[in-house]
Amino acid sequence: MSDQPRRPRRPAKPYRRPKKDPVRVLAFEALRAVDERDAYANLVLPPLLRKARENEGPEKFDARDAALATELVYGTLRRQGTYDAVIAACVDRPLREVDPPVLDVLSLGAHQLLGTRIPTHAAVSATVELARVVLGDGRAKFVNAVLRKIAQDDLDGWLDRVAPPYDEDPEDHLAVVHSHPRWVVSALWDSLGGGRAGVEELLRADNERPEVTLVARPGRATTDELLAEEAAVPGRWSPYAVRLTEGGEPGAVPAVAEGRAGVQDEGSQLVALALAAAPVEGPDRRWLDACAGPGGKAALLGALAAERGAVLLASEKQPHRAGLVAKALAGNPGPYQVVAADGTRPPWRPGSFDRVLVDVPCTGLGALRRRPEARWRRRPEDLDGFAPLQRGLLRTALESVRVGGVVGYATCSPHLAETRAVVADLLKQFPDAELIDARPLLPDVPDLGDGPDIQLWPHLHGTDAMYLALLRRTA
Repeated sequence: MSDQPRRPRRPAKPYRRPKKDPVRVLAFEALRAVDERDAYANLVLPPLLRKARENEGPEKFDARDAALATELVYGTLRRQGTYDAVIAACVDRPLREVDPPVLDVLSLGAHQLLGTRIPTHAAVSATVELARVVLGDGRAKFVNAVLRKIAQDDLDGWLDRVAPPYDEDPEDHLAVVHSHPRWVVSALWDSLGGGRAGVEELLRADNERPEVTLVARPGRATTDELLAEEAAVPGRWSPYAVRLTEGGEPGAVPAVAEGRAGVQDEGSQLVALALAAAPVEGPDRRWLDACAGPGGKAALLGALAAERGAVLLASEKQPHRAGLVAKALAGNPGPYQVVAADGTRPPWRPGSFDRVLVDVPCTGLGALRRRPEARWRRRPEDLDGFAPLQRGLLRTALESVRVGGVVGYATCSPHLAETRAVVADLLKQFPDAELIDARPLLPDVPDLGDGPDIQLWPHLHGTDAMYLALLRRTA
């Protein structure tokens, strides 16, 4: 035995309880709801933020807290594909074997490290504390180790390491760099029909936070009233649009709270305006919105119809969504009616309407700025699921309009299978229908393509990627 004296043991560090960060805990809860319940962040986040703002304790949110929580949630969802590739390079197992809650915490940490100006040490320590709170100390050590690897490089450095070279696989390269599924990159590229610059600008625009856009409903509110709000500027294209350049809470705007104005992307406003401006032959008294839920376009169309002495019928299959339409139209200056009806088996007689709008259900690939999680949920086979419904609704719309009347086929997707392919198929079935050039109806909007239909783009117009084709029934 050694006669050297033993070194005294260091006293064990007292256990330190993790410090709860309300902002990051809320962001984690929102991501879990998106993952576990297939919820949408734009529906989950507002009530969580409202509850946090109403809290009278130390966890009460101020405007900066709400802004940070919003950025953490939306930024993480938008760049999920990129962050997954980076995290995969830093763990010793396939990502599918990492527990989803752990992956959500890692993704939040990766976004703070690679997508924000939060200092590295603060991003790591705050995320590890979050892991201790929501995952426990054991898994927090794993989170700490992975984040320290991620922190060794910036986003550009990681992209050089994890993205395939463009020359070897352009679509896979763009998918990783711009955080879109490969099949979505391919579909958007086909829809643009251009070179690399166009598709990169579009993918980049999909990852930007969109401005809040309001619509002043004619006869009920004016843009001058909305422009009195803080950081409000006129819309780019619609005479009824006002943009809130610094975000803000639209529900706090009196005209919005009272239903005289609403939140509506400018692309949706342009669809309604183009249909209303299309020339019809003969009377112009009865308008139909055949897929009216949740009511934004119906409210604008109803107001425009009232200015001309026309009546709007707003139809929506789902009763609860029909209720939302009725709420949006409440107070309309002219007559209207809301019905809960299946647009493919309508209760009205053929040839009853002068103008018909059918804004069909779709994959939503045109609104990825607002619903970033949709890109990870949709699959190519979803197109086959929507196809019969889209064709059925357009068929009914063409049957519902009288000779000389106009049908607007709209969808919030630029995918060719949901736009031109649907219209081309129905034109074969209705030889007495013809396409109208919609471009002259929006004379101030540039870059509308070769026509006669219209495709709006986030990177060109600052709108969702709305599609519109106008068809007239001929004798």
